[in-house]
Amino acid sequence: MTPDLGPDPADAPPLRWGILAAGGIARKFAADVPAHTASTVVAVGSRALDRAEAFAAANAVGRAHGSYEELVADPEVEAVYVASPHSEHRDHALLAIEAGKHVLVEKSFTRNAAEAREVLDAARERGVFAMEAMWSRFLPHMVALRDVIGSGAIGELVAMYASHSQAISHVPRMARPELAGGALLDLGIYPVAFAFDILGEPTSVHATGQLTEAGVDATLAITFGYERAVAQLSSTMLARGHNIAEIAGTAGRITVDATFFAPGSFTVHPHEGEPWRVAPEVAGGFQYQAAEVARRVRAGEHESPLRPWAEIIGTQTAMDEIRRQVGMVLPGE
Repeated sequence: MTPDLGPDPADAPPLRWGILAAGGIARKFAADVPAHTASTVVAVGSRALDRAEAFAAANAVGRAHGSYEELVADPEVEAVYVASPHSEHRDHALLAIEAGKHVLVEKSFTRNAAEAREVLDAARERGVFAMEAMWSRFLPHMVALRDVIGSGAIGELVAMYASHSQAISHVPRMARPELAGGALLDLGIYPVAFAFDILGEPTSVHATGQLTEAGVDATLAITFGYERAVAQLSSTMLARGHNIAEIAGTAGRITVDATFFAPGSFTVHPHEGEPWRVAPEVAGGFQYQAAEVARRVRAGEHESPLRPWAEIIGTQTAMDEIRRQVGMVLPGE
């Protein structure tokens, strides 16, 4: 079969973006969106004006603001990409929503499900679009993967494996509970969201792991139970792993190459017949989620069916339970 790769981001309507927080991940957004879509990044905001100005100069962004309040008040900004640490997502999303801006909030959407509900309730009341920036959900190989599974090519799904492991414990924010550090909200969310994407919300959650001396999770092993399937997920910030995913069905299996949640490829191994590959050519990557926001905003919609609000809350709820089981509590919870 020739699987669907999804719509071309260049065909999405234009949207004027503002970037909240001038960090590393914001640089990728500022590069990918204008290069591959009709949208533009018109402004960036930081708590320090010189930092915002340096970002704007380095990334061809028109205006720099020395506060987040100034950014969300900018009349040229239609949508805000929230790229601050996890601990700040709730407050910064609410700030933008209150200003009437649509929001794309970097994963994890918030620290916990209660904060996610608060943000989404505010978006509903204000009548704006809101979505988690789960970029992998919109990538061509993931669109194709769902199409292949939906075709019945590997039969009924029975088991799944996905892991995201990186040696990033030296990164300061990863070690700090006040910044919602740890492996789960930064790395483990990818396997968790992958399971939600392919198998849906689990009926049971079991987790074990180790915490650092500061009290954030360093390594996790997670099992999601379903009526007729199981997902085995893992993450660590202490070492780099294979970062692959595999889905087993009654008629075959699919292996998703490393890094499974980034632009990439997969191989279908049917029980009968020869293996075959899907390997879309992708430049950039963040443009696909930005294009989805633009399409939904122009259609007057407030959420995406590819990462709906109920699933965002479901993912956060599952991660809350994982943290509860391993004893990780963030400040203020």
